[in-house]
Amino acid sequence: MKDLSLVVLSGPSGAGKSTAVKALEDTGYFCVDNMPAAMLPKFMELVSQAREIVRVAAVVDVRERGFLKEFLPAFESIRAAGYSAALIYLEATDEALVKRFSETRRRHPLSGADSPIEGILSERKLLEDLKARADKVIDTTDYNVHQLRALIKDLFSGPITLEKITVNLVSFGFRYGIPTDADLVMDVRFLPNPYFVDSLKGLDGTSEKVIDFVLSKAETKEFLSRLKDFLSYLIPLYWKEGKAYLTVAIGCTGGKHRSVVIADELAGVLSSDKAVMRTMHRDRGKP
Repeated sequence: MKDLSLVVLSGPSGAGKSTAVKALEDTGYFCVDNMPAAMLPKFMELVSQAREIVRVAAVVDVRERGFLKEFLPAFESIRAAGYSAALIYLEATDEALVKRFSETRRRHPLSGADSPIEGILSERKLLEDLKARADKVIDTTDYNVHQLRALIKDLFSGPITLEKITVNLVSFGFRYGIPTDADLVMDVRFLPNPYFVDSLKGLDGTSEKVIDFVLSKAETKEFLSRLKDFLSYLIPLYWKEGKAYLTVAIGCTGGKHRSVVIADELAGVLSSDKAVMRTMHRDRGKP
């Protein structure tokens, strides 16, 4: 059997699945939308015979009425057959979904003649078990179309296999809220803050001057050493349990200086034969 990987996108209507699958297509995935869940194993068998196709993405959701009953058994049979498969669940708040349906003037597939919120609440209830089984949950509430496409391309631009766990190091500012998809949260606000140095205030954590300032501090060196040991211990255990994605959120006050430096530094020292490191600086460009 050739090395063939599958990414399945699911989640509530309006959460961004169409945008995400288009982004995957742009990165070289062979993509199908709204495929009947029961057909997925046969589809993988057929695709495996196409030499040029090595990465596949599929969208499954409530547009196919029977998918909830058929999807999980079909998905597990794909893994049992030896294919690498990851289930990605896209999420958003009720308020965000209502706004999106209002802006696009689309009818929610489960709302009938009712308001979108009725369909949204009903769908959320139906998808509870599926969300609990997801390898990664991505909250798209605060992402516009362009930001979501960029995020998906960044996450899936490399090979997706269960031979390695993908560790997403996300820098953020506490003033803008903790990332909702974080598995682990590290607070680095105890480190000396470049914001209070006039020559560094207007720069960010990718600047050599800011990097030198943060990394030269004794407490930073000690913290990085301990955090590296901690994550080096945890990551293989998550991988052993079959977790495909781990999001480590690293926060400072504004998400512009210290958290950016620490995330980039960790990415450089944690890559291993069990982990692929990716960084995202959520709030670096904010005021």
